[in-house]
Amino acid sequence: MEDKKNNHKASLATLSIAALGVVFGDIGTSPLYTIKEVFSLGHHSIELNSFNVLGILSMIFWSLIMIVSVKYVTFIMRADNRGEGGIMALLSLANKNTSTQQMKSLIIRLGILGACMFYADGMITPAISVLSAIEGLEVAAPSLHSLIIPITLLVLLILFWAQSRGTGLVGALFGPIMFCWFVVLALLGIANIIHEPAVLAAINPIHGFNFMYAHPLAGFVTLGAVVLSVTGAEALYADMGHFGQKPIAIVWLFFVLPSLVLNYFGQGALIISNPESIKNPFYLMAPEWLVIPLIILSTLATVIASQAVITGAFSVSRQALQLGFLPRMHVEHTSENQEGQIYLPRINWLLMISVMSLVMIFKNSGNLAAAYGIAVTGNMVITTFLAGFVFHKVWNWNLTKTISFMAVFLIIDLAFFSANILKIPDGGWFPLLIGIILFILMTTWKKGRAALYKILKGEAIEINSFISSIGANPPPRVEGTAIFMTPNPEGVPHALLHNLKHNKVIHEKVIILTVMFMDYPHSLTKDLVTVEKLPYEFYKVTVKYGFKDEPNLPKDLALCAKNGVNIDPMNSSYFIGKEILLATPKENMNYWRKKLFIGLFRSAETITNQFKLPPNRVVELGSQVLF
Repeated sequence: MEDKKNNHKASLATLSIAALGVVFGDIGTSPLYTIKEVFSLGHHSIELNSFNVLGILSMIFWSLIMIVSVKYVTFIMRADNRGEGGIMALLSLANKNTSTQQMKSLIIRLGILGACMFYADGMITPAISVLSAIEGLEVAAPSLHSLIIPITLLVLLILFWAQSRGTGLVGALFGPIMFCWFVVLALLGIANIIHEPAVLAAINPIHGFNFMYAHPLAGFVTLGAVVLSVTGAEALYADMGHFGQKPIAIVWLFFVLPSLVLNYFGQGALIISNPESIKNPFYLMAPEWLVIPLIILSTLATVIASQAVITGAFSVSRQALQLGFLPRMHVEHTSENQEGQIYLPRINWLLMISVMSLVMIFKNSGNLAAAYGIAVTGNMVITTFLAGFVFHKVWNWNLTKTISFMAVFLIIDLAFFSANILKIPDGGWFPLLIGIILFILMTTWKKGRAALYKILKGEAIEINSFISSIGANPPPRVEGTAIFMTPNPEGVPHALLHNLKHNKVIHEKVIILTVMFMDYPHSLTKDLVTVEKLPYEFYKVTVKYGFKDEPNLPKDLALCAKNGVNIDPMNSSYFIGKEILLATPKENMNYWRKKLFIGLFRSAETITNQFKLPPNRVVELGSQVLF
C-alpha cells in the first residue's frame, strides 16, 4: 500500500514537471510584454503614478484569479470528453448532447470559429514571444537594435525546421527550463517588491475598481492590454488529456500563479520607484550583469511557449481533420512510443510563413500586441458559451445556475473582447482576417463533404439488391479479399461497380468497409470493429475511431477474426473510389464555394496515408461526379 502511494506521488510529480514545460509556456512568458503594453497605449496612455500602477496590478491579479483559476481550473477543466480537453473536445461533447439540428449547426459553427481563433492565436504567440525576448538586446546593448529582427527570424526558422525531428528529446528539457524560468520570475519580483512593499496592496480589488472609476475610457482601453496577462489560459484545458486535471491545477495554483503575481508586482514596484523603467520593465528589473543570461533564458522560455502552440496546432488540425472540418493531409509520427507526437508538414510551413511575415510586418512586440488579444478573447467567449451548454445538458445544471455562470464570465470575456475591438485598426485586423478565411475554408469543406455524400448516396445502388443480383447471375470469383472503402455502407461503392464492369470478376471475399470518426476521443478495442455477414461471402465492416485515435486499418482489420472473418493482409486489395468533381449550377452550394471545395478536394492527401494502407495493395478507380 505504501509503495502504491509513493508511486502515485512520483507519477504526480513527473506529470507536474512535464505539464510545467508544455502547458504554461504561453501564459508564463506574458510578463515579458504585458506591463509595458498597458502603459504604452498611445493616445490613452496612463500616467505613471502609484494610484494607476496599483489599479493596473489589481486588474491583472484578479484577471488571473477569475479567468484562469476560477473559470478554467475550477469549471472548464471539469468539462472533459473522456479525459480530453480543448475546443474540439468541447465541441464534440456539446454536439453529441444536442437533439435539434438548428442547435447542432450553431454549436458546430461556434466550435469551428473557436478553432479558427486558436490558429490565429497560434500565429501571433511565437512572433510576439520570441520577438519580446530578443528585444532584451536593446537593454544590454542599444547598438544591437538592428539585429533584433534578423535574430528573431533565425530563431523562428530553426524552431519550425526542427518540428519534423520531433519534440521528444527537447521535451525532456522543457520542464526543468520552465521551472528555472518561473523561479527567476519570482526572485526578480521579490527583489523589487522589497524596495516598494506597498505594491502588495494591489491584491485588494478596490484598487482596480477605483482605477476604472477614475479613468473610465482609458481604463476600458487598458483592458485590451491587461488581457495579455491571461493569454495561454486555454492551454490548461487543451493539454488536459496529456497530463490530467490534477497536475495542471496543482502546478498553476501553487507555483505558476504565485511566480507570475510576484513578477507583475515586482515590475509595478520598479515603475513606481523609477518611471523611466517603463521602456522595458521586465529586463530592467534585473541587475546589469544578469541581463544577458536573462535574455538567453527568456529566449528558451519563448521557444518552449511557441513549441507548445505549434504542437497544439498539429493536434487541433488532426482532430479537425478526423471530425471532417479539414481535408486529409499528410501526418508524420515523430515518436514510436508517444501517439500524440505528430508532425503535419502543411500546417508547419503555413504557420512558419505566417509567423515570420508577422515579425517583418509589425517589427516589434508593441505593434504585435495590438494584433494580440482579439483571437484569445474570442476563443474565451466561445468556450464560455459551449461550456454553459455542456453544464446544462450534460451536468444537468438547472437553467438559473447555468445562466448565472455564463453571465459572470461573459461579462468578463465580453469586456476584454470589446476592448480588443478597438485594436482592429492597429493590427487587430490580422487575427480577424485569418479567422474569417479559415472559417470560410472549414465550413466550405464541411458543407461540401455533406453535399458530395448526398450526391453519391443518391446515385448508389442498394447493397442488398446488388448482392441478390450477384446470386442470381454470379460472375467469376477470383482468389483473395477485396476491401471496398465507402462512407455509405447501405450502397454499392462506385469502385466495386467499376471493378465488376471493367474486370468482369468479383473476389471470393468482399468487404464493404466504412470508417467513422466519432465525437469521443478514443474508441475502446471492443467497440472498434463491427462485422455484419451478408450472403455470398459479402461482409459489412465498420471501424469506429475516436477523434484522437491513430487510424491503422491493416492492423485494426485483424480484429475481424473475432467475428469469424479472417483477412489475410498479403492476399487482400484495397479498392478506393477517386472522384473527379465537376462544378455545375446545381443549387446545393454557391458556385464560388463549389470551386473552392473542389480545389480543397484536389489538394487532399490520399486515403492511403491517412489509414496506413500498404501502397502496393491499393487500387484507385476514378469516376466523374457532377457536383
